[in-house]
Amino acid sequence: MKKIIFGIVVLIVGVLTFFSFKEKPSENLDKNLNYEILQKWDLPDVLDEVSGIAWLGKDRIACIQDEDGIIYIFNLQTSKIENEIEFGDGGDYEGIAVIEDDAYVLRSDGVIFEVIDFESTNPQVTKKVTKANALPGINFEGLCADPVNNRLLLAVKERKNSQHEKEIYAFDLNKKDSGEKPEFKVSLSDPLFDRVDGKLKNKFSPGELNIHPHSGELYILDGTRPKLLIVEKGGTLKELYIFSSKDFANPEGLTFNSEGDLFISNEAEEGPANILRVSLNRK
Repeated sequence: MKKIIFGIVVLIVGVLTFFSFKEKPSENLDKNLNYEILQKWDLPDVLDEVSGIAWLGKDRIACIQDEDGIIYIFNLQTSKIENEIEFGDGGDYEGIAVIEDDAYVLRSDGVIFEVIDFESTNPQVTKKVTKANALPGINFEGLCADPVNNRLLLAVKERKNSQHEKEIYAFDLNKKDSGEKPEFKVSLSDPLFDRVDGKLKNKFSPGELNIHPHSGELYILDGTRPKLLIVEKGGTLKELYIFSSKDFANPEGLTFNSEGDLFISNEAEEGPANILRVSLNRK
């Protein structure tokens, strides 16, 4: 009997030890929450794994999810999907960008699907295999439009032999290809990351990015350890916002409306997937 009791105690201690050391981003990071959630929209089950969003105007957002080659048009006024546009087979789709009537969807291996006149009755789909696709061990998770420079920006979440910096590549819309070298790099040794405590110090995994329509600053979202990095036009790291995992369970999508309001989407975790309108308390 004593052996049984002893075994139960050992089991309980082991379970408690496991959970005490399990990575919990918001508990290990600065708790000075300098943001406010203004609105929230729960998404239908088909978007449980929402992985990218893009603003379309008139309270409409284009959404993609990891597994299906479908663009979903979600209406914020009705909180419903109003259209579905197929562009490909199943795959690991991670980002969407929209420029005028055309949509671009990023697969995690660096392949881009160009969907011409995507909301028409007969959209034309072309697959572009970028030069960055050939890089060893590369995993892309972020895509945004940069119409001023007629290009797309692609964020690398992780790549072999690149643990101390994160690369941003450019996809030229004239050449229909990316360069072999990144446009710029985010160095994880930058002093801005010093405010991140413990095991998560100097760790950053870009899951999405977008350009603010007014300031031109680049916003880069880390969904693995929820936080948001703001980068100036010249590539200087400017601000870092720590997000609570209670508010941002698994953020993977980021977009702006024409007024500059920030929207962030979260995959489903303990609750349904959602889109949040977020206000940052900027310095």
